[in-house]
Amino acid sequence: MSAKRIAIAAIALCLIVAFASTAQDKVYTIRFNTVASPSDIQVEAMNKFAEVANAMSGGKLDVKVFHSGQLGDQKTALLGVMKGSLEMACDASPAWFADLAAYPEIGVLEVAYLFRDIDHMYRVLLGPVGQAYWNSLAKKSGMRVLDAWYLGTRELSLTKKAGPVKTPAELKPLKVRWPNSEAWLDVGRALGANPTPMGFGEVYMALKTGTIDGQDNPIPTSYAEKFLEVTKYVVLTDHMLGYINPVINERLWQELPANLKVCIKKALEVARFYMNTRVSEEEATLLGKAVVEYGTEVVVPDKKAFMDYAKSYYADPKFTKKWGAGTYAKIQGIE
Repeated sequence: MSAKRIAIAAIALCLIVAFASTAQDKVYTIRFNTVASPSDIQVEAMNKFAEVANAMSGGKLDVKVFHSGQLGDQKTALLGVMKGSLEMACDASPAWFADLAAYPEIGVLEVAYLFRDIDHMYRVLLGPVGQAYWNSLAKKSGMRVLDAWYLGTRELSLTKKAGPVKTPAELKPLKVRWPNSEAWLDVGRALGANPTPMGFGEVYMALKTGTIDGQDNPIPTSYAEKFLEVTKYVVLTDHMLGYINPVINERLWQELPANLKVCIKKALEVARFYMNTRVSEEEATLLGKAVVEYGTEVVVPDKKAFMDYAKSYYADPKFTKKWGAGTYAKIQGIE
């Protein structure tokens, strides 16, 4: 080999070593946004994820949590993750993906009375069915779902003016807030409500001033955000097992070294178990606290009437067109 070729080869080797060293030494700053307030369990879980990810990676992952929509509301943050202007968001779920990613098929994963229990939910979301949806989402949107955290069973909380609703017919004339996406609004319609689209940060004042008659959220969320302070009734419809999907920009995910991906996945698991345990504990206690603190009245509705109404609503051919024939029933039947 000529001296010139030896010199070129040596330079190339040096560049490869330098590049590898730079990649190994790189610190990845990851901003993780949510609209939830600091008192929310979700923020606690996000902080737990940041703590574990930072420690496991030896400081190569610098996760910073932003609460209260500091980097954008739900829609803005998810669009930011899709574009790459934000690294991670925690207020994601299929109802948002259906609209923002032009992926209507995925909306079936977040509809009324889909899951029998939390175990069934996880068999779907973290099993082959869920993974197929998540992989398609990454290709379509540039946003990758990394996990699913239990947010609690979604119930209705209604103002004193609305009254103690027990059937879909009684719910129909009321203005009940749902997130501003078509898939979420369909959840409201599936219960017989007149869904009113509204940003999460506006809900408290809208309830207090009577702009809306109610909202739906898991009890821990409704308690933490003080929605129960400005409502009178909690109606135990149990219409959804709520969850959130931590998401990351797909280009960033593919760029991360394999060892840092492992750190993120393990940290997410720790945060998931933390959140799921805390949510389950608070679901068992906070409703009783609201009864004492706010005079909340607990209403046991005709749950079968709500389930039957939802089944009839989702039988509309437009959902078959969106999701595929038999998809709703197929997911309900997964063992």
